Amino acid sequence: MTSASDRSGTAGVRLRVGLAGLGTMGRNHLRNLAERDDVTLVALADPVLAAREAALALAPGVHAFDDPSTMLAEERLDAVIVAAPTTLHHPVALAAIARGVAVLVEKPLARTVEEGRELVAAAAARGVVLQVGHIERFNPAVLELDRRLRGGALSRIFSVRTIRGGPLPERIRDVGVAVDLATHDVDIICHLVGERPIRAYAESTRHVHTAHEDLIYALLAFPGGALGQLDVNWLTPEKQRRIVVLGEEGMFQVDYLSQSLTFTRGSRDLAPTYLDGYAPTFAGETVTLPVTPAEPLRRELDAFFVAVRSGGPAAISGEEGLWAVALANTLLRSAEEHRPITIEALEVP
Repeated sequence: MTSASDRSGTAGVRLRVGLAGLGTMGRNHLRNLAERDDVTLVALADPVLAAREAALALAPGVHAFDDPSTMLAEERLDAVIVAAPTTLHHPVALAAIARGVAVLVEKPLARTVEEGRELVAAAAARGVVLQVGHIERFNPAVLELDRRLRGGALSRIFSVRTIRGGPLPERIRDVGVAVDLATHDVDIICHLVGERPIRAYAESTRHVHTAHEDLIYALLAFPGGALGQLDVNWLTPEKQRRIVVLGEEGMFQVDYLSQSLTFTRGSRDLAPTYLDGYAPTFAGETVTLPVTPAEPLRRELDAFFVAVRSGGPAAISGEEGLWAVALANTLLRSAEEHRPITIEALEVP
């Protein structure tokens, strides 16, 4: 089995890649892998025969398996992408790590903190690259927003608000919106604020999902004073993906879907005494900032294969993915207990 150290410095070698899962994200990975000239997709696994047959039409010659464990046991792989349902992330990724195979696990890293912690520990012990597929970090508009914030565009961040809504996907039955979707937003909010929260509060409801919450509203409080607000649901009749970052100098807004970024400048001469008992509106000037469109998944895979070739570090580490799982489960606990939860430091290996 090829180790991470053996792969270091092999910039010109085509990596042998396996794909576990051919659902929505798995098919997106399949398309991207089939188009790349720096890797070879040698094997894929999915229990659904029709899914395997459709995949082989796009990538003929690839070895197809009905079980990821069989694929990992019989194929010589440098890397594997785990795009199976959330409940399978832990066993499939753990089996790959045990064989010294680099792993890209679609978010969430795992269903529970305990499972995620075991994956992080195993990867560290074997020296295996473990990257978590928080794809929103690779959206060009988010990257540009992050660049500007790191450059001091806002001297203070007051709040980060996210909206992630859409219809109930047929594919999701094993987890609710907190673990499946809110992991995106807690990760993005923490990344942009540059801190991890100290307190969380959430309320959730279930309207159309058969077993789990399909709407969650949440608040995160950060040690530096910033607040995070999440609106996540499977009830909105159209797909919505937005971020609003409010700060000292004004407000940034991102639309993930259109990959657009705007900035609205605040009024510097506004003070409480200025209102004099009235409530006038002070409209700021809004400008659209340049963003070069790109497919986030392509960028995510670029980063993963760079890490595989070099032996790491991963662009988004297992530890970061573990924090997202922990925060999502904290929000669920808060919603169940109807109270704020103080967030303790998360011990990772």
